[in-house]
Amino acid sequence: MKFEEKLKERKDWELWKEYCGFLDLTIDEFMAIQNRLMLEQIRKWRTSGIGKTILKGRNPETIEEFRKMVPLTSYEDYADSLSLKDKSILPDDPVVWIQTTWEGGRHTIKLAPYTRSMLETYQNNMLGCLMLSTSSGRGDFDVNPKDTILYALAPLPYATGIFPLLLNDAISIEFLPPVKEAQKMSFSERNKKGFKMGLKKGIDFFFGVGSVTYYVSLSIASLGSGHKSGSGSGGGDGKKKISISPAMVVRLLKAKHLCRKEGRDLLPKDLFRLKGFMCAGTDNRLYRDDLEKLWGVRPMEIFAGTEPTCIGTEIWSRDGMYFFPDACFYEFIPEKEMERSLADSSYEPRTCLMNEVEEGEKYELVISVLKGGVFMRYRVGDVYRCIALENERDQVRFPRFEYIDRIPTVIDIAGFTRITENSIGRVIGLSGLKVKDWAAAKEITENKRPYLHMYVEMEPECLFSSAVTVNILKEHMGVYFKYVDEDYKDLKKILGIDPLEITILRCGTFDTYYRGGKEKMRRINPTQYEIGELLKSQELVSAFGRRPERSV
Repeated sequence: MKFEEKLKERKDWELWKEYCGFLDLTIDEFMAIQNRLMLEQIRKWRTSGIGKTILKGRNPETIEEFRKMVPLTSYEDYADSLSLKDKSILPDDPVVWIQTTWEGGRHTIKLAPYTRSMLETYQNNMLGCLMLSTSSGRGDFDVNPKDTILYALAPLPYATGIFPLLLNDAISIEFLPPVKEAQKMSFSERNKKGFKMGLKKGIDFFFGVGSVTYYVSLSIASLGSGHKSGSGSGGGDGKKKISISPAMVVRLLKAKHLCRKEGRDLLPKDLFRLKGFMCAGTDNRLYRDDLEKLWGVRPMEIFAGTEPTCIGTEIWSRDGMYFFPDACFYEFIPEKEMERSLADSSYEPRTCLMNEVEEGEKYELVISVLKGGVFMRYRVGDVYRCIALENERDQVRFPRFEYIDRIPTVIDIAGFTRITENSIGRVIGLSGLKVKDWAAAKEITENKRPYLHMYVEMEPECLFSSAVTVNILKEHMGVYFKYVDEDYKDLKKILGIDPLEITILRCGTFDTYYRGGKEKMRRINPTQYEIGELLKSQELVSAFGRRPERSV
């Protein structure tokens, strides 16, 4: 029976128990589900071609044996096998292949096969997210087949493209604009069409990457402010009229009157009454307050990815994420273990399970995809903090997490980039710039926007030429970042932002830093202390060097 049919025939509480009942689990019950599904997965995976390749003749029978025999994996361990899309080596037959960017400057794409059972679990968990996004407490939700949802998602073969397909298979919620049309439109065209349709039909749900939803929200505010009152716009100038419902005409007139009275711009919340607002991706915490001001509804964060599928969601209180017990088997690398393994690739860090995490600690997530998935003991590259082991207020009795960021060796800007030491090295090499040394960090502006800050020391001969300036470096590197990393290009194209800032350090700064006996600084995301010490070191350099410059 489809979800839409269940809405008509079953009581709300029964639906809640089916899709959101995992919130009633104790930690022991949570682990029982994890262990049962993981044992089923081990039996499938160990006999597959890809499983045999990684196991190298070992044959684990229990979860404990599995964790001892199978090393932690990364995409390199699967790349050659998956690139051929050979289903004969997989634990189960794939229904669809999902892809995403791997690492700019080094690799092309990641591929992830999804089985039918994985898609069924994905669908159930996404429906749970939909219900929770409208909820104000346990058992409460407001989802209707006549609802509308603003389309702000990347289409297939990206993971977010699964969401509208799975949702439409369960309930006839209308996407604005329709998915088939949206996939053929540019980002700007999609925004305008969705807004026009929203004026006619209203907007009940909004779901997308946090940075993208923010940009779309600003676009809607701009379009709304420029719209003429009445049933259409531009009646005599040849522009196509926009059909608006009578209720929306009244709301638009009232909103514009209120905005003039309060001396402010029109906001999306003045026109639309969202039932539910969901955000996915990195850096959501930097956009959530602004999004709440724009829409009058606080976004609910969920976590979904190409390899793990949909694995976690916030609930009505919007203060932390809970993992679904049936999507993946979860392991956690404590922060100190993660740091040691990143510094020494030969070190195998220890992991703990969901019932072993500690409140306040940070962890790198490790997943084993259930229901016939291919990725086992897989380092996703994301870091979480355990907020609490239980939530007495919301009566949830297993751990709650908040998403922190990507692992320290990766710089992810607004969910659009995967910048590594390798990709920056390639950019510098392609640019032909005579860079002696550098460090790069993800930093946050005063208005809470992420950017890439590079600290660059040039070769001495370059600094005697007035041609080498911050703007020249920024222009050169920007060109090659776009060449090396396709997603970096989208930051400018879709979000209209240039994430690169450069500080030129005096010649000899890095030598002076290390002369003090300090350990080698990590080039990607050095600590704030290390950056501070680096800037102090340049002040000790003799005055003949060029004074530091910073891009605007």
